[in-house]
Amino acid sequence: MGEYAGRVRYRNRIEAGTRLADALEDAGLPGDSGRCLILGIPRGGVPVAEVVARRLGCDLDVLIARKIGAPGNPEFAVGAVAEDGTSVVDASIVVRLGISSAYLEAETGRQRREAERRARELRKHRPAVPVDGRTCIVVDDGVATGSTLEVALRLVKNAGPAVLIAAVPVGPPETIRRLERTADAVVCPIQPPDFFAVGAWYDDFAQVADDEVARILDRTGQR
Repeated sequence: MGEYAGRVRYRNRIEAGTRLADALEDAGLPGDSGRCLILGIPRGGVPVAEVVARRLGCDLDVLIARKIGAPGNPEFAVGAVAEDGTSVVDASIVVRLGISSAYLEAETGRQRREAERRARELRKHRPAVPVDGRTCIVVDDGVATGSTLEVALRLVKNAGPAVLIAAVPVGPPETIRRLERTADAVVCPIQPPDFFAVGAWYDDFAQVADDEVARILDRTGQR
């Protein structure tokens, strides 16, 4: 759900969260806010998720998924792994780049351990909020390849939500269509065919620190 019209940039993640909440409400989501859980993907997705959770009256938690980067280019995702070990790899990229199974196994293990560590630190050792039987909306500040968000959705799906929704402020149409195969619905207000990078659609796309994520969880009373 989304269109390429109107103001096609966001001032910052706060505006992105506001417009994303508008889009969710326009789509009639999430329905019963009392059974809704917003799951922000750290770090950049959490400030967006906070705005959405506050607007919709939903609980908030984090969902940790780590990018599996290409050899020599860690920012280029060939897949992703979640804190419980759920992983997804783009086989076409692996073949095209000639990435070995040994590299994939080692890098996946390293990123899983980092995901586990960050989950403990960000939640301050509090348990994850249960998702079973709830409407779960997984929020990031945007998607490019969508591999990190896809594995995050699979993680939540394995836990048995009643409804699973992906919500992002911006992403290329082909990625949004692919995510629709995993989520029950995908909400994305801006889907530019000339997508370049997530940060290109924000005036302010400053890096979000871990301590800011922890503060957000503290002040929203993660439960």
